[in-house]
Amino acid sequence: MLKGKTAIVTGSTSGIGLGVALSLARQGVNIVLNGFGEVEGPKAEVAAAGQAHGIKVGYHGADMSKPAEIEALMAYTDAEFGGCDILVNNAGIQFVAPVEEFPVERWDAIIAINLSSAFHTTRLALPGMKQRGWGRIINLASVHGLVASAQKSAYVAAKHGLVGFTKAVALETATSPVTVNAICPGWVLTPLVQKQVDARALADKVDGEEAKRRLLAEKQPSLQFTTPEQLGELTVFLCSDAASNVRGQAWSLDGGWTAQ
Repeated sequence: MLKGKTAIVTGSTSGIGLGVALSLARQGVNIVLNGFGEVEGPKAEVAAAGQAHGIKVGYHGADMSKPAEIEALMAYTDAEFGGCDILVNNAGIQFVAPVEEFPVERWDAIIAINLSSAFHTTRLALPGMKQRGWGRIINLASVHGLVASAQKSAYVAAKHGLVGFTKAVALETATSPVTVNAICPGWVLTPLVQKQVDARALADKVDGEEAKRRLLAEKQPSLQFTTPEQLGELTVFLCSDAASNVRGQAWSLDGGWTAQ
């Protein structure tokens, strides 16, 4: 049922966003990638994933902290793909410091990219979704949208805000054919988290595998990383007819983190 739909996945040139884009592509969804860094490799990977369906893959390098560039991303999707049917707000950055030492510019950047960007993409995507009579908005909110960790005040504030935003927009669209939900992953071995693993290995003088185990043991009872593939398949489910009455949920995929 998703074949021929178009998805924007922000922050999708690597990690979780790329995993989500690949899962949607396998369902025949056209993909608009967004993000920094190397682009041609991810584009080719997504095109190959959707090759059997002949999907179209585009890219827009909008800086998700800048409303004008977000508007350009949405306009590009309208012009090249005829609009956005599935919006996955995944772009995010992280910085760790005690609140009294937290750099103001880092706070502003995290709020802009992790929270405000979802407001801008949503306000621009919703009218077209309503007009076409179908839409899915999925916000990657993190387990930190539900619980907190020390020294991550900006990230936790942004992700809690994203869960609240999800609920509010879900209520506004409750009688429409557009659903709005959040996914809350725990530890995922993205490049961002790999840096924390490397830092732990260095600080504790242990190898990489032991550093991963220690990192997981602090929060994630399963002692397993959630994978981008799992998050991609959950996204596909939330886009399906079976999930048409799933609205305003913050769906944890966290190995038991929030069950504690």
